Amino acid sequence: MKTELRKGQEAVLGLQHLLAMYAGAVAVPLLIGTGLNFNAEQMTYLISIDIFMCGVATLLQLVVTKYFGIGLPVVLGCAIQTVAPLIMIGNSKGIGAIYGSIIASGIIVVLISGVFSKIKKLFPPIVTGTIITVIGLTLIPVAMEKMGGGSSSSPDFGSSKSLLLAFITIACIVVIQVWGRGFLKSISVLVGLLVGTILAGLMGGIDVSPVGTAPLFHLPQPFYFGKPTFDLSSIVLMVIISIVSMVESTGVYFALGDIVGKKVGEEELKKGYRAEGLAAILGGVFNTFPYTGFSQNVGLVQLSGIKNRRPIFYSAFFLIILGLFPKVGALAQIIPEPVLGGGMLVMFGMVAIQGIKMLTQVEFNNEKNLVIMAISIGFGLGFNSMPQLFQSLPVMVQLFTSNGIVMSSVTAVVLNLAINGLEK
Repeated sequence: MKTELRKGQEAVLGLQHLLAMYAGAVAVPLLIGTGLNFNAEQMTYLISIDIFMCGVATLLQLVVTKYFGIGLPVVLGCAIQTVAPLIMIGNSKGIGAIYGSIIASGIIVVLISGVFSKIKKLFPPIVTGTIITVIGLTLIPVAMEKMGGGSSSSPDFGSSKSLLLAFITIACIVVIQVWGRGFLKSISVLVGLLVGTILAGLMGGIDVSPVGTAPLFHLPQPFYFGKPTFDLSSIVLMVIISIVSMVESTGVYFALGDIVGKKVGEEELKKGYRAEGLAAILGGVFNTFPYTGFSQNVGLVQLSGIKNRRPIFYSAFFLIILGLFPKVGALAQIIPEPVLGGGMLVMFGMVAIQGIKMLTQVEFNNEKNLVIMAISIGFGLGFNSMPQLFQSLPVMVQLFTSNGIVMSSVTAVVLNLAINGLEK
């Protein structure tokens, strides 16, 4: 009985991780499908296969083999930075070029994983702590927009109903975190989402139409949108985007390693990058997208205090099942945006706090370190909030400058090397 209860608790924790990442996972196929003018049938396939492949990609990281798998409690989802480039490739070169570039970039990620893993020396606590702090802080505006109802351009954005749902969700999470005990405390975010969703239902604010329109069952189909084509310019663009994702994933891996007390060395990074590359190859074959570690789930590991991989295995299996049964998967879409935003605010805040904790290992009485942190965080937050600053530069350059996390990473690494040298 005790074993069954333990497994049941792990499954509930896995469900909490799934709900935390679900909106981010479906956002990428929704945005890309809309940008390419997909019809309802194509959109249904795109979202379902994306959810399925999120589960497969997560398993690739969880299962440690001789060649791939980082073995940390990490959940993988579609990389949001791929949206604009893939829409651009699809509209100019065709859908086949999208998946040809994804497959090719995945192969290249696998090939360069060993070389890329050797950059660990470039990520001492002053760099990793800064990057993780910026990851959390740059994501908080996303949570705030969801708290207001989803889109700041909407006429009813920030309505009293949206704010009520968001703040009750946050209050529920806070109460359970502060006064809850045992297992209840570890599922505070899940309880907050459930309470917020039930309250929204009582207020008549739940849309169940996604459940009604989704098919009951479907199987993944290789090359559903046709055969891939391999366009050189598209491949180069996707390789650049993949390297950006690898930089972001590096921060996620170091944060998780710090939380669970596991050293993340060259071998672990190499296997983690290979798993991401393999996931991208499979994504290209089954017509989904590249995958990266999701930051919101890092905050959830910190909040729940559960640091082993077993709940994430449940998340992966749940994602695979939801991908096979779209009607069941659509249930997660009924969580109102303000409720989701409230939960995300807490989780992204925890990511930022984890970065600050890592920065406590840095000598704060050293003015050189303060300069590195100040400029890197300033660039990360500033460039992310004002990407128009670089609108006169080439589009390829803007792909980097508009991503605050990447700009913060590059700045922190370069300044630390220039000021402190490689040893520090």
